[in-house]
Amino acid sequence: MTRPNILLITADDLNYNSPGVAGCGIPGVTPNIDRLAQEGIRFVHAHVNIAVCQPSRSVLMTGKYPHRNGAIGFGPIDSDVVTLPELLKRAGYRNGIIGKETHLAPAEKFYWDASIRTVDETGGYGRNPQVYYRHSKQFIEEAVREDVPFFLMANSHDPHRPFAGSEQEIKAFGRHTEATRHFTPEEIEVPGFLPDLPEVRKELAQYFTSVHRCDQTVGEILRALKESGQEDNTLVMFLSDNGMAFPFAKTNCYLTSTRTPWIVRWPGKIKPGTVDDQHFISGIDFMPTILQAAGLPKERGGDGRSFRDLLLGNTQPFRNKVFTVFNQTSGKRNYPMRCVQNKKYGYIYNDWSDQENVFVNESQNGLTFKAMQRAAEMDAAISTRVRLFQYRVKEELYDFEKDPDALINLIDDPQYGHIVNDMRQELLYTMSSTYDPVADSFRAFLADQTPKFGIH
Repeated sequence: MTRPNILLITADDLNYNSPGVAGCGIPGVTPNIDRLAQEGIRFVHAHVNIAVCQPSRSVLMTGKYPHRNGAIGFGPIDSDVVTLPELLKRAGYRNGIIGKETHLAPAEKFYWDASIRTVDETGGYGRNPQVYYRHSKQFIEEAVREDVPFFLMANSHDPHRPFAGSEQEIKAFGRHTEATRHFTPEEIEVPGFLPDLPEVRKELAQYFTSVHRCDQTVGEILRALKESGQEDNTLVMFLSDNGMAFPFAKTNCYLTSTRTPWIVRWPGKIKPGTVDDQHFISGIDFMPTILQAAGLPKERGGDGRSFRDLLLGNTQPFRNKVFTVFNQTSGKRNYPMRCVQNKKYGYIYNDWSDQENVFVNESQNGLTFKAMQRAAEMDAAISTRVRLFQYRVKEELYDFEKDPDALINLIDDPQYGHIVNDMRQELLYTMSSTYDPVADSFRAFLADQTPKFGIH
């Protein structure tokens, strides 16, 4: 068979509902991502398995949960773990990565024929669409000359902090990066999990400026593919590595932490304009899906399962939930969290929460959290949100169907006792069966609990 080329495009910290096609109401924010969705399939219930950069990408490239591949935080995978680029290399693929290359480690396990750094002045700090166009074009042309299929992972640094036009950007780069469109605070939409405050709107405007530039990067990568003549034989996937770097999103286990705008285009295979709102897919499924699409055998011992059948219009009834985790921030602070979600509910276990330890992550360095802290002095509702973010509670239960922003914790509501008990057992089973090191702690916690409201 003629093996398809594989193009994986990732956004960095793009929220699942920031693209227009996923529900964002800001006109013209993501025309290229929207067009890609119209040309392929968009998965509504798509998740990464851990909402932080390096571990999330390691899951994609290994098909294993962080506690199974070794990269629980900002560290390398275990030396005995097989990677997707390793298997593709054996099959004759030319492998390339553009941007975020240090977030797949150790480098020798990923068999890159081309590894291109963009987070410097020459590379536009990973935020210049033209840089991605040039490098994508060069990489694909080299594969064409060699007459081999290619696997290219092109990673935008947008819309990761520092956002376009922010003071954080001046501190990081010594200048503002270029953007062709700057949004104003009046143009943006405030997510339901954040308060509508002036400083929050200001920072969200900077975020959406970065989102728009990320979309331009996507467009330029796709332009390079089209110009190469390889578009019709290339399977394209687009997704974000985790949610936006704001409180209650990235580095957590909420819906807005791990849900991702996952789009796939495969000319001649996928019916254009398809929306799958029935099946759950997640990061562990990427590697087996690509292997099957390339006509290669699955790697034994992986945690994921191929969803190629979904791309071809078939069903997979077993895809009705997702298991997500969190372990460690980029600052090496440990906050073990575990979550199981289905279409209706999400149950979160915060192993670290003891009402003494304080949660600290990168989102607190910006305008939003500081504005929330100031507002909390006068607003009881915001004060409650700030305390929850900093200390959490041991268990959280949300009706994500009605409450996607996780505003109402149902854990102590008697009418949801049977849901809590069922999801506790579901989570324990998944943790135990994947040899999760947090399983013993969770099991001990459950042993000290009585079934919710007498329900067994």
